Amino acid sequence: MPLMMSEEGFENDESDYHTLPRARIERRKSGLEWFVCGGWKFLCSSCCDWLINICHRKKELKARTVWLGCPEKSEEKHPRNSIKNQKYNVFTFIPGVLYEQFKFFLNLYFLVVSCSQFVPALKIGYLYTYWAPLGFVLAVTITREAIDEFRRFQRDKEVNSQLYSKLTVRGKVQVKSSDIQVGDLIIVEKNQRIPSDMVFLRTSEKAGSCFIRTDQLDGETDWKLKVAVSCTQRLPALGDLFSIRAYVYAQKPQLDIHSFEGTFTREDSDPPIHESLSIENTLWASTIVASGTVIGVVIYTGKETRSVMNTSNPKNKIGLLDLELNQLTKALFLALVVLSVVMVTLQGFAGPWYRNLFRFLLLFSYIIPISLRVNLDMGKAAYGWMIMKDENIPGTVVRTSTIPEELGRLVYLLTDKTGTLTQNEMTFRQLHLGTVSYGADTMDEIQTHVLSSYAQVHPQTGGNNPSSTPPRRAQSSTPKVRKSVSSRVHEAVKAIALCHNVTPVYESRAGVTGETESAEADQDFSDENRTYQASSPDEVALVRWTESVGLTLVSRDLTSMQLKTPGGQVLTYCILQVFPFTSESKRMGIIVRDESTAEITFYMKGADVAMSSIVQYNDWLEEECGNMAREGLRTLVVAKKALTEEQYQDFESRYSQAQLSIHDRVLKVAAVVESLERELELLCLTGVEDQLQADVRPTLEMLRNAGIKIWMLTGDKLETATCIAKSSHLVSRTQDIHIFRPVTSRGEAHLELNAFRRKHDCALVISGDSLEVCLKYYEHELVELACQCPAVVCCRCSPTQKAHMVTLLRQHTGRRTCAVGDGGNDVSMIQAADCGIGIEGKEGKQASLAADFSITQFRHVGRLLMVHGRNSYKRSAALGQFVMHRGLIISTMQAVFSSVFYFASVPLYQGFLMVGYATIYTMFPVFSLVLDQDVKPEMAILYPELYKDLTKGRSLSFKTFLIWVLISIYQGGILMFGALVLFEAEFVHVVAISFTALVLTELLMVALTIRTWHWLMVVAEFLSLGCYVASLAFLNEYFGIGRVSFGAFLDVAFITTVPFLWKVSAITVVSCLPLYVLKYLKRKLSPPSYSKLSS
Repeated sequence: MPLMMSEEGFENDESDYHTLPRARIERRKSGLEWFVCGGWKFLCSSCCDWLINICHRKKELKARTVWLGCPEKSEEKHPRNSIKNQKYNVFTFIPGVLYEQFKFFLNLYFLVVSCSQFVPALKIGYLYTYWAPLGFVLAVTITREAIDEFRRFQRDKEVNSQLYSKLTVRGKVQVKSSDIQVGDLIIVEKNQRIPSDMVFLRTSEKAGSCFIRTDQLDGETDWKLKVAVSCTQRLPALGDLFSIRAYVYAQKPQLDIHSFEGTFTREDSDPPIHESLSIENTLWASTIVASGTVIGVVIYTGKETRSVMNTSNPKNKIGLLDLELNQLTKALFLALVVLSVVMVTLQGFAGPWYRNLFRFLLLFSYIIPISLRVNLDMGKAAYGWMIMKDENIPGTVVRTSTIPEELGRLVYLLTDKTGTLTQNEMTFRQLHLGTVSYGADTMDEIQTHVLSSYAQVHPQTGGNNPSSTPPRRAQSSTPKVRKSVSSRVHEAVKAIALCHNVTPVYESRAGVTGETESAEADQDFSDENRTYQASSPDEVALVRWTESVGLTLVSRDLTSMQLKTPGGQVLTYCILQVFPFTSESKRMGIIVRDESTAEITFYMKGADVAMSSIVQYNDWLEEECGNMAREGLRTLVVAKKALTEEQYQDFESRYSQAQLSIHDRVLKVAAVVESLERELELLCLTGVEDQLQADVRPTLEMLRNAGIKIWMLTGDKLETATCIAKSSHLVSRTQDIHIFRPVTSRGEAHLELNAFRRKHDCALVISGDSLEVCLKYYEHELVELACQCPAVVCCRCSPTQKAHMVTLLRQHTGRRTCAVGDGGNDVSMIQAADCGIGIEGKEGKQASLAADFSITQFRHVGRLLMVHGRNSYKRSAALGQFVMHRGLIISTMQAVFSSVFYFASVPLYQGFLMVGYATIYTMFPVFSLVLDQDVKPEMAILYPELYKDLTKGRSLSFKTFLIWVLISIYQGGILMFGALVLFEAEFVHVVAISFTALVLTELLMVALTIRTWHWLMVVAEFLSLGCYVASLAFLNEYFGIGRVSFGAFLDVAFITTVPFLWKVSAITVVSCLPLYVLKYLKRKLSPPSYSKLSS
């Protein structure tokens, strides 16, 4: 459905738009066909959902009024403040686990067959032949689930029982995190987790603000500044919170972690005080207090907190291979029914035919092998063990042991940026002044310039007393002279040291006790215990750099900041105004007054797009920005403007007036600030690098060559995301990048999608807001276009959006997806993907605990997929088909046997032989297929193109399955007819003969399937053969025909005769030799891609 419609036909007809994405849904199937093809599943699940909804009415989320310290005043019940990550409780555990097991056709079938053995008329062998394997599978599964569940329970309990101080009229009391209610006043100490969503009332910090760490919520490692409600911050003492009558009005709980609307009202003052509350007055749950002690009033608890609303429930992941095998078992079941019906028909429906039909169903039930689940589950455990033991990827943990094969089938890899592709450590790389540029190796020159300029200014290094000679007047008053390089460097460094939102924080030394006041007096401004805090790591990098060249930021509060010069003198600047960075303006500004000279300067820094129109004309900025961006540096343009006292006073009066206006406040304020932003003097251009993790480039290159499409979903800014996409080679140098313009309405989205459709082979960069709009109206079109791109970057994504993108990809393409992330904000995405990989990063362990696989570095992804994913899938496919072949061959023999014996429903082999056949005689060699590999790990990594073949799923398909079925029928027929023809005289020995040939055939078939021998495989082959020969002596009573053994106990004398040995060998050769010949010919005539490499 192309979007190329005329733009006029837009607003007219709304209705036809809603039909677009649905136009592709194929016609409904007819009633019966629908019911058989999964309709029954749909009906069952609908009924269950309906029942759950009735029991579990979802209550509407409403806005609320919360009285300070009075939880009992709340009008309705709010959820408990407890965190619950468990899947089951005590009552639902066993039913839940059993349902998860028996919803697989395979397991359900075995349950029915095993239960049928309790009916005497249908009993065929011993009960243990059916119940032992089934019991084993269930025991293993239940144990594994129980251990996982118990671990989750312990983790939850730990979080829920953390103690917090709660303020009451009688003073402080300790409460558990899970007992906190809406309306409680909670005190949170430094480095403590905030237990529920709160409004920030007061803090021990003098400035009335504090920093919090939000890495578990949005994945950003920088600290956020939060401001206390000024009305409560001004109260003289803590206890006064109970002497006032005040309430908070909060909007209804919602997903968006970046916005909040509410009001604070104090009723008992005259007139009542109203304060508007925004995001900066909130403390969301799961964030951590980084400075001071905070007191807040709880507004949302438990399920209604932002962090819980943004995490999705973990679902049980089922691998694609398991689903494919499930389909094949259904096909086998059909074959089983057909075969049984044919047998009964040939009997001529004599006697109680329906009983015979059921007996035949049971006799041939080995067509579907119970050992399939056992072998595959043990195989998965083995792959998990191999992954964890791999020395090349140390520290890798497999948390979900059921899906290692998924790693070999991935088509889309969705990754986070901060901390996953990058280390989230900023370093200052370049300073460009237009005529001269300084890099990492020439920083010492800058240091010399700074030193010399301060030495000229302050010949005598006295304290900061008025007698010290004032610095030169601002350049604006003197005629324009070409400044010396030294003074230009000094100006630039000073601008970078002043224009920011960074606060230096001092860790008070051990041994200082008491309140913060006494500690502050004792603080020293020494360099060892100073750390910088800001909401952007770029700014910290810039301030650290100015410190390294000699100009150090030593203290800052809301009204002033102090710099220390190389000579040890402290310069004080008064902060008059700060214009914070916003994603719309892309720049931040600050107006400061130098205390010693009373000069007022307006400094500004921002992205080149925003700044190029503001600064005075120059000819180098654009070109240099381009150069730095190509090197993967984040660029910032720094400029300044000197203001006279009159200019500033005029500006301030207009600015405060604009801030008080009620209508269009934002626009009016912006207009006033814009009047200042004209003809700024360009000082310098800075380049900061966010260092990539080790080997990110080669890893992405390898994944791309393996045919995996890589999408980057990040919460970061558009410019940064594009920068990293280029520097990490996510987007190759030759590719164009299409930046999707911000859209807000359906019309804009339509035009922008059309513009994007015309481009070919270019990477897409889109922001979260535009994504939301496009998905609302043109979901199908957007996903379709994005899937054709070589790379996609989504920036400013919320955690829920990340998960939504993964789900969309899975639904629209039907391909396997993998999500890689390292922070709490990636958990939803990791859980939504078919296969989630968590990286243990600086942002804590939340992602790695929620993931299916946990790794320590991004580069390990390459080996995990190319080597382990490939091997797990190939091995499981071979193992699954071989186990099926093992069941089919014995069923074929049973069928031939029954037809020769007038269609009697008598088992060919007795109980123990059947169990022994599937376990002790053939299990080790068959299971040793999990050690097989078609190419060496080094080859698989060197030629990632090999991975492309896997995604087509050719190792296990109906074609390969049919080939195995034909082999089984051929071999079963040969073995049984051979035994009957060659041993016409010794007919009573048919069981011993055919069974011996069967075991030998199986062992030879394993040898035929193996591609690379391993010493354990050889041991397994000989061990099984030895077990069989040894058991011939002990189990002679089983080798008779039917329930009554005709007195034909096995005589050892017969086995050792020459005729027995040659006849058995002859049958085995006839059944296996043709296959060896065929394999050799196929290898010569159409070799698979991997054999071309390994030969």
